[in-house]
Amino acid sequence: MKRTGIIFIFLVGFLTIKAQRVLTLDSCRSMALRNNKQLHISRLQREVAVNTRKAVQTKYLPKVNGIGTYQFSDKEVSILNASQKSALSNVGTHLTSQTGEVITGIVSDLVQKGIISIQQAQFFEGILETAGASVGSMLNNAGERIKNAFRTDTRNMFVGSVNVTQPIYMGGAITAANKMAKIGEEMASDGVELKLQTIRHETDQAYWLVVSLKQKRRLAESYLQLIEQFNNDVKKMIDEGVATRADGLRTDVRVNEAEMTKIQVEDGLVLAKMYLCQLCGIPMDEDITLFDEDKEELEPTTGMTLETANDSVLLNPDNRPELRILQNTVDLTKWNTKLTRAAYLPQIAAIGGYTISNPSVFNGFERKFKGLFHIGVAARIPIWSWFEGRYKIRANRAATQIAQLEYEDAREKIELQINQNRFKVKEAYKKLAMTRKNVEQAEENLRCAKLGFQEGVMQITEVMAAQTAWQQAHTQKIDAEIEVKLSQVDLLKALGRLQ
Repeated sequence: MKRTGIIFIFLVGFLTIKAQRVLTLDSCRSMALRNNKQLHISRLQREVAVNTRKAVQTKYLPKVNGIGTYQFSDKEVSILNASQKSALSNVGTHLTSQTGEVITGIVSDLVQKGIISIQQAQFFEGILETAGASVGSMLNNAGERIKNAFRTDTRNMFVGSVNVTQPIYMGGAITAANKMAKIGEEMASDGVELKLQTIRHETDQAYWLVVSLKQKRRLAESYLQLIEQFNNDVKKMIDEGVATRADGLRTDVRVNEAEMTKIQVEDGLVLAKMYLCQLCGIPMDEDITLFDEDKEELEPTTGMTLETANDSVLLNPDNRPELRILQNTVDLTKWNTKLTRAAYLPQIAAIGGYTISNPSVFNGFERKFKGLFHIGVAARIPIWSWFEGRYKIRANRAATQIAQLEYEDAREKIELQINQNRFKVKEAYKKLAMTRKNVEQAEENLRCAKLGFQEGVMQITEVMAAQTAWQQAHTQKIDAEIEVKLSQVDLLKALGRLQ
């Protein structure tokens, strides 16, 4: 039972802390930046650009590639034809046969001439036949070995190679690619900065909208209380016969109008808080309280005062990430032209490596793994392409001109936007000063109207008019304070200095 009570007290305390959550402008910005998915995408795009630049930088370095192959064939490559193989295999037989015929002819001739006898001739023929058979066998074996030595045995082939390529001159293509990758990285970083400023701008607008509606709700409650009190006073005067029933109907209508205004402001406040919660990644049904919503006076705190708004040194449009992106686009098209030109220039690279094979041919055909080192220079020289490169370069130069014109046009528009926002800041400060004076006058006018009505020298309609003027003066003051805030934010956003 005691443990259950402790848990209940903890839950009540947690819900109370959650209900009393107070958010400042900085905390809303931080949560919005953490919650925004488009910002995460921009940061990932920047990471892609960084790694792309690093990858392009490796093109300056030598590349090492390894290749290994195995190939089986049902037939092998033969250097000797079939008749040549047969001749080598029977070289001894053919030679002893031809030699024997020659010697037999010589011995027969010697017998006919009586130089030797028939028995001696038969003896010599026997010796020669025995020697010829032995020599023929030896020659046949030698021919067979020669034939086998010419076998390639390429039915099972193994080849391996390690190659190194070092670019020497690529027509400027590698330099252009690295410059373009660097520009791409800068553009991605500017894209992140642009998204950061956009999110801050949206969060500031949502924050000050909630503050404005909260103060207007408080004003609507005060106005409703003022009207109800006046309506009760009129009803008492009707009971005493001092006021007419028509006066009571007028005040009743005014009470209904005040209640309707309060309901409209409350509905708008709920929707504005839901939008701010959605930006910050907070559940939309959570009750939040803003740090500035109960302040009587909203002083400028964004770092852009009336004096700095007139400082021409600070009004520099080059801080805008949009302009930097457009300038990078111009530079990108220029380097793209150089990259296109490089494709039609000579390219030279040093090559080298080590190749191993089985069978190898460095000592005849051997079923052994043997290899060799090699080094050289490779060149590619374009000769004729029907002016393809010239047309592409012209197209790229036209793209550069387009990008330059877009940059100049955007710069002019941004300068105009800066001046417009600068005038809005000045106008907002003047309007705020005027509305504060109007509030003082409206409060004094309402005090005099109440006093005159109590003394019987002023009509109900005049008091109601003073009340309306009082409400309008306070509403205009709230709008002017918020307008000062938003105009400052807009000017900082236009200058690219919204931090």
